[in-house]
Amino acid sequence: MAILPEVKKHYGKLKFLIDGEWVASRSAIRNTTTNPATGEIIAEFPTATPEEARAAVVAAQKGFEAMRRIPLRERARMLFDMRQKFEERFEELCRVLTQDHGRTIAESRGSVRRVIENIESACSAAYGMAARNEHIDELAGGIDMWLSWEPLGAFLIVTPSNIPMHAWSSFVPYALAAGCAVVISPSRQDPVAAEYITRVALEAGWPKGAINLIHGGREINKFILDQPEIQGLGFIGSTDAGADLFAHCGRLGKNSSINGNGKNLVVLMPDADLDKSPVYLRQACFGMTGQRCLGSDNVVVIGDIYNDIKERFTSVARQMKLGCGLDESVSMGPYVGPGGRDKVADWIERALAQGARMVHDGRAIPQELRAGYFIGPTILEDCHIDMAINQEEAFGAVACLMRAESLDQVIEWINTKTDLGHSACIMTESGRHARKFAREVNVGNVGINVAVPQPYAFFPLGSKRRSFMGGTKSRMASMRLFLDEKTVTARWV
Repeated sequence: MAILPEVKKHYGKLKFLIDGEWVASRSAIRNTTTNPATGEIIAEFPTATPEEARAAVVAAQKGFEAMRRIPLRERARMLFDMRQKFEERFEELCRVLTQDHGRTIAESRGSVRRVIENIESACSAAYGMAARNEHIDELAGGIDMWLSWEPLGAFLIVTPSNIPMHAWSSFVPYALAAGCAVVISPSRQDPVAAEYITRVALEAGWPKGAINLIHGGREINKFILDQPEIQGLGFIGSTDAGADLFAHCGRLGKNSSINGNGKNLVVLMPDADLDKSPVYLRQACFGMTGQRCLGSDNVVVIGDIYNDIKERFTSVARQMKLGCGLDESVSMGPYVGPGGRDKVADWIERALAQGARMVHDGRAIPQELRAGYFIGPTILEDCHIDMAINQEEAFGAVACLMRAESLDQVIEWINTKTDLGHSACIMTESGRHARKFAREVNVGNVGINVAVPQPYAFFPLGSKRRSFMGGTKSRMASMRLFLDEKTVTARWV
């Protein structure tokens, strides 16, 4: 397999995008971002000052005034053009994402494909706005009435480190389709990916100020939300950070879509396919190095297939190759940063201290990879749902094997042992069991014989409980975040 070239060895000093211009920051605070596979610095980026954040908000308001005047058909055309730009730059974006985030090139290709699907979905949403309008003639004597949808204004979009491009596309294309403007505040762990996706989007010809990007952090995000021009927030990240911003939006009376953590579970019924299930588990537990909200780290087996599943799953884990994701033969990349790697290492230690037993230990890293942020796939057993580690998201390539007596017991665990409700999956050949599971688990995304229940772009990311806060879900559903209703009642006779 080929080792793909890096787009650049070093991306220099990153800038802010404000009012259509890439500008150097005056901030004295400089940060660095590294290639997670090597630990080498690949770019420097600033932390915005309040004055720079304010300038981005003013630019977004100007951009909104321009966006709202662009005819719907023209906005839709620009979205189609933007989709084409992403197709043309597809491989470049994938390599940048792998270099900045650490995931494998295959995973990056899947992620950028999801970005393009979101742009396609936003094209549909733009035209779908017309279908939402309702006009009733002669509602009463001489009275006509109609409903229209209007863009609200400028929004703050906060994206996380684990899906820097996919999260961008869960909000930004829909905001543009609605006629709104955005200020994007990406994770500080992979800012190069955030800049590249924004540069490609600009090639579609959006007006100045429609898209703005700064690097800041939690306090700068709150400062931006405080600005009167900002109408609300689209956020994907940790539940703690999201809850803080959700409360802030509440105090300000602003709209929000807050997507947080998950603690997801996969249950294997006695009739689960013994050949396919270990492959599904590899994707569910170890895909993207476990750094995704729809991944799972609790694996529950019912019946006498436990030993078969453990043996086959362990065999699959042993065959996974660690390394730089630009090597097309690699099946698992590094963690996005040393903090994430160290948190997972600590999580494993706490699991062992709580009574878990090691089945496959991924902590022994080859010497040639130790400069990067690696821990290999790890499997534990003798776990129980009441252990703290089985109620706290590992956010890493870890699987905790557990036994259960019945499907009813597993459903009860999912619904009561955590306050998170992101996703849950079942492996079974029984339609009766699958239907019961889908109807009774209190989560927003259910998988039946799939590794990761990732909704397509034209469906919302349907999280529940503490995994979601706000008035509307992301992706296609976020059109409700960016639009407001207006009714007109007219009498001319």
